[in-house]
Amino acid sequence: MQYIDLRSDTVTQPTQAMRDAMANAVVGDDVFGDDPTLQDLEAYAAERLGKEAALFVTSGMQGNACALLAHTRRGDCVVIDPHSHIAEHEAGSYGQLAGVSLRFPKSTDGTMDPASVRACLTDDSDLQVAPATLVVMENAHSSGAVVPLENMRAVYETAHAAGAAVHLDGARLFNAAAALGISDVCELTQYCDTVMCCLSKGLCAPVGSVLAGPKDLIWRARRARRILGGGMRQGGFLAAAGLVALRDMPARIPEDHENAKHLGSLLSAIDGVHVFADRIQIDMVFFTADWDAGKAARYPAWMLEHGVKVTGCMGGEYRMVCHYGVSRADCEATAALVRQFAAEG
Repeated sequence: MQYIDLRSDTVTQPTQAMRDAMANAVVGDDVFGDDPTLQDLEAYAAERLGKEAALFVTSGMQGNACALLAHTRRGDCVVIDPHSHIAEHEAGSYGQLAGVSLRFPKSTDGTMDPASVRACLTDDSDLQVAPATLVVMENAHSSGAVVPLENMRAVYETAHAAGAAVHLDGARLFNAAAALGISDVCELTQYCDTVMCCLSKGLCAPVGSVLAGPKDLIWRARRARRILGGGMRQGGFLAAAGLVALRDMPARIPEDHENAKHLGSLLSAIDGVHVFADRIQIDMVFFTADWDAGKAARYPAWMLEHGVKVTGCMGGEYRMVCHYGVSRADCEATAALVRQFAAEG
């Protein structure tokens, strides 16, 4: 059965161009530093993201972990949005791996108040307080919201004025750029020291992310990747798809955003379904529903039986994500099924 899969943009399948590139990739052993395709990806990613160097990693979570290990010492504090991916959805790796604590400024969907960020930034002059050495921004945010460029600039300048570095969790960096009407992502990445960007979400690569930044920090991150077991051998097979992802796929991301808006408008017309229209800024649609616990529990299985893969209620909200594998017709078919489900007793 051919399913419509709206669980996440991580379910994207590689394009034929990616499959061809993988099949024909020239590879070596990355641990020995002689995989030419992987080196090509890292060089191109560094250029595309406006940084000196880049590192290919297996996942966004691994990229963020490497960034924390490169930037901080055990016992340091990281200033970050409380509902960011690192804080809520990376299994507490910041504490287990990097040995850091988190400090939360005032923030709304990733847009942090610069004055509150400054209040969180402490040095090591007070022996009773963990020094805050790193600020982490996330754009686009896990809520689906996009952080304005001016806020990124203000937070970046605030952090640097206090002697702290800045890391950008840009898992959906190209979505954020598209939503802001920015063609060159360097307009965003100029406001961070390091940036992690996923290749395996809206960009459709089967595996992988990149971490970019200054050469010395990326060298430390490369060592961290080794410690985490992320040293790859013939990684060029994956890097070949990543190159296609970075070169060819960002231009089509606005299509996902338009489909998400269309899906959101269709869902909002269903009785008992309440769409957070203001948060449809990228490829995600969030909504609540006036369903009792039993009906809510039946929802994912019912949709699956009718050919649509969705996640259940998480944190009181439902989420659907558009991507390369979801057409405008798929959005309309999905909304019709939700309407049918909502009307059933």
